[in-house]
Amino acid sequence: MARIVPFKGILYNKDKVGELADVVAPPYDVISEEKQHVLYDRHDTNVVRLILGKMYEDDSPENSRHTRAAEFFTAWQAQGILSRDDKPALYLSSVSFHVEEKTVTRYGLITQVMLETFDKGVILPHEQTFSKVKSERLGLMKICKANFSQIFSIYSDQCGILDALKHAVEGKKPAIDVVDDVGERHCLWKITDAPVITWVQEQMNDKKLFIADGHHRYETALTYRDFLKETDPSFSDDHPANAIMMYLTSMEDPGLIIFPTHRLLNHVDPQSLSQLIEKARVYFDVEEIPFADHFETSLERFRKALKANQDRTTLGVLIKNHKTFYVLSLKPGVMDEKFEGVIPATLRGLDVTVLTQLVLLDMLNLSQAALDEEKLITYSESDRHAAEAVIKGKCEVAFILNSTKISQVQDIAESGQTMPRKTTYFYPKALTGLVFNTLKP
Repeated sequence: MARIVPFKGILYNKDKVGELADVVAPPYDVISEEKQHVLYDRHDTNVVRLILGKMYEDDSPENSRHTRAAEFFTAWQAQGILSRDDKPALYLSSVSFHVEEKTVTRYGLITQVMLETFDKGVILPHEQTFSKVKSERLGLMKICKANFSQIFSIYSDQCGILDALKHAVEGKKPAIDVVDDVGERHCLWKITDAPVITWVQEQMNDKKLFIADGHHRYETALTYRDFLKETDPSFSDDHPANAIMMYLTSMEDPGLIIFPTHRLLNHVDPQSLSQLIEKARVYFDVEEIPFADHFETSLERFRKALKANQDRTTLGVLIKNHKTFYVLSLKPGVMDEKFEGVIPATLRGLDVTVLTQLVLLDMLNLSQAALDEEKLITYSESDRHAAEAVIKGKCEVAFILNSTKISQVQDIAESGQTMPRKTTYFYPKALTGLVFNTLKP
């Protein structure tokens, strides 16, 4: 099943860069333009220059953010800013963070995983992807020939693979120990012991991997491998592009947290929006929580109402100028009655499917193409940010969701279905800059 391969990682040299906190970054897809500038200014060798370089008006195919990334990657290795390990290793990482006023630590294994097409049933997606993003990431991979960040995947670890790796590094100082911008502590240990590596490989042989974050990069890796097969006469089964760097964590890890991804919409038909709540009453039980005078108290009531109904499909709605939180709880049988035979049962029970199919497409009369329009719909993992965006007039309507469950991710992936885009937000994301993987032979 899942085939993992140790690799000679490329890591930042602390003697050259100083504080490692100055050179790491979140994944490229959560870096805003403002954050990009902050990371650029923070350190001349911050990883943002590799994963999300700046674009300029005079860019060309010969001088672009991708070519500059390749030049940085090559130069930093030549200057000793980045150095490659002598021995193939598995890399155990930990991240300690706060959630619901508790400190939680999640462990993960960073390794190479042999690429498999989704039809093999070994590595499975759970979300749809954007073709524009995949095209941009493919351009970066073709020029840089490297994995700069890990695909975040999950698996069932009832045999205790991560526990064994924790035992293997017990009492050892981590190679990396860094606290990021939001106060989360990341540690990384190198494991080169051959018997341990062999045991882990054997234990992973019967595992399925479910992509949690990084669908675009995984599909890009498949495309890149196929591109090399067709264009490189020297391509063989042992070419490094047959594998990709992954971060693997356990479904059973208490530190595996899923946040919802809320939707913020603009350019909605005014008449459809004005009729939304009345139309919703046909399909939903509607609770109204005014917040004109006591926003904080009302926000807490709103959150509790959503959480109390998380076992049935419940959506939160805020509409510009309404001064009210609406809590929409789906009436029994609605999705089966409207979409049986059209949408698979595993998907009909998802809050995001109800929002997409019943609310956005049916009640607001949006087109499927409109859902791909960046000017129409944006995303946030923060319910407060979404609410404030509506109140301040930055968007016309926001939809607040409960979290998707791990069991739903697994069931949908195993059934061969995919969730709508941006259904899950696995937290924390895997930090970028801990280790890199070259795809050059």
